[in-house]
Amino acid sequence: MPRERAAPARRSRMSAVPPLTQVEPRFLAADVGGTHTRVGLVRPGGADESDVVVLAHHKYVCADYPSLGAILAEFISSHSACAGIDRVTIASAGVVLDDVVINANLPWRISLSELRSQLRLSELHYINDFQAAAHAAQCMDPADSLLLTPGVSAAAMGPVLVVGPGTGLGAAVRIPHRGGTVVLPTEAGHIAFAPGNARETAILEWTRQRGFSHVPTERFVSGPGLVNLYEAICAIDGIEPELRAPAAITEAARRLDAPAREAVLTFCALLGSTIGDLITVSSAKSVFIAGGILPQLKDFLPHSQFHARLLDKGVMHAALERVPVRLIENDRLGVIGAASWYLEHLSQSSQS
Repeated sequence: MPRERAAPARRSRMSAVPPLTQVEPRFLAADVGGTHTRVGLVRPGGADESDVVVLAHHKYVCADYPSLGAILAEFISSHSACAGIDRVTIASAGVVLDDVVINANLPWRISLSELRSQLRLSELHYINDFQAAAHAAQCMDPADSLLLTPGVSAAAMGPVLVVGPGTGLGAAVRIPHRGGTVVLPTEAGHIAFAPGNARETAILEWTRQRGFSHVPTERFVSGPGLVNLYEAICAIDGIEPELRAPAAITEAARRLDAPAREAVLTFCALLGSTIGDLITVSSAKSVFIAGGILPQLKDFLPHSQFHARLLDKGVMHAALERVPVRLIENDRLGVIGAASWYLEHLSQSSQS
């Protein structure tokens, strides 16, 4: 899988954002996940700079803190340049319902009004994490991506799918519209899991026997999903499971441990099948996989059914084989995406 040769960074349409003259140009952008939260102090880029300049950045383990507010407060207190900052944009999986972020994977409750009051914010914005990733993908340098479809690198004009298996499975679609883009967030991880062979059917049936009436795709296509696959395979084969973490399963697979290797290769195949389904639904012309667990597994992809299962969609095969798929490897993707969304939001507000 060749890494794309770096090319001069293209300025996206975000470069048209006017200078911020009425407010302090710096603000905070946070990428909130079930396992980690990444926070950045950012500002809009100037001439010969990227669209978003990250002035400071830190990754926090969510379980080590009682709330998101505690994480943001620590970041602010740890950086003197944050003095006076009162604008925050949060990117997180889930949806907002009556002021509260609905997300089964977060370790604590997020109330936007409480967060605004706690940090004394003048502005607090929330967007879906893959909505942010889709905004960030248009700003990425080719050097930040790994081509997963050798020989298929050129993309036709049209929708772009951004997907990622992390603590859950997220996805968003970026659609060209009137010279710009519209990003549609999704909850694709909650789509019903569809097995593609007898072994996967057995895994699904074993899971249903454990009391799951609805088995979502992210039950298997996510970081925790790799553990669920391993446990199901061990149970079906009458083996006592010894591993409890994705990293441990991945390392065991590299040592050719049979159930661990089957779990990893099944994960890769299921991810390919899921991406193929999402391309078919969205008519995407290119795909970006945004980090998550996949960078740890990328060396398994060429030996798996990842691409074959992506293409195995009947008459859609001919269309799918033209779609390039890239893995984005940039730990600041969510922060950059949240900041890019905010700058676009600010630009549109100033022009209305």
